[in-house]
Amino acid sequence: MGMREPKIRSMKYEEFKNNDYLEEMVKELNANGTNVVVTTADQLIDWGRSNSIWSFLLGTSCCAIEFMTLGAARYDMARFGFEVTRNSPRQADVMLVLGTITNKMAPLMKRLYDQIAEPKYVVAVGGCTISGGPFRKSYHVVNGIDKIIPVDVYIPGCPPRPEAFYYGLMQLQRKIKLENFFGGVNRKQPKPVEE
Repeated sequence: MGMREPKIRSMKYEEFKNNDYLEEMVKELNANGTNVVVTTADQLIDWGRSNSIWSFLLGTSCCAIEFMTLGAARYDMARFGFEVTRNSPRQADVMLVLGTITNKMAPLMKRLYDQIAEPKYVVAVGGCTISGGPFRKSYHVVNGIDKIIPVDVYIPGCPPRPEAFYYGLMQLQRKIKLENFFGGVNRKQPKPVEE
């Protein structure tokens, strides 16, 4: 069973600079050895999941305003399959954290993250979300949300350009396309203990 390379329209596999961690994840998933029928069903389900991302936006500052430009005609995020944004975490599968997270906001962010159904993903957008940004030495700002919730994709910038949003969300699509839907990563099953 060979490695599955993700297919994204109008982007070549070689254009992505950080394929190493995805290739390692593919090798680990392929080591489980699922049969051909399950792999075909996996590919179909992963294609559907990666092209219908429903996001929950937690926008607290200027990165959220920049994200709004993706819905306009010039950038039109509908053609990539992630235009549906939800106001309830129970209807979403991706949490987009956009902006500064204060210590007072952190427990609420964790509660919202816990309400998202599995499999769930987190995208950290902007310097303030990733590392605290210009407020990193402040007493009231969380210096990176990865200290509170696990982050799948980082989109750097202050605020990031729409092209950076697209690149980060395409990286998330690639990650979803490589996962095993039947067992393994998404079901959070413990690996069998070798005796």
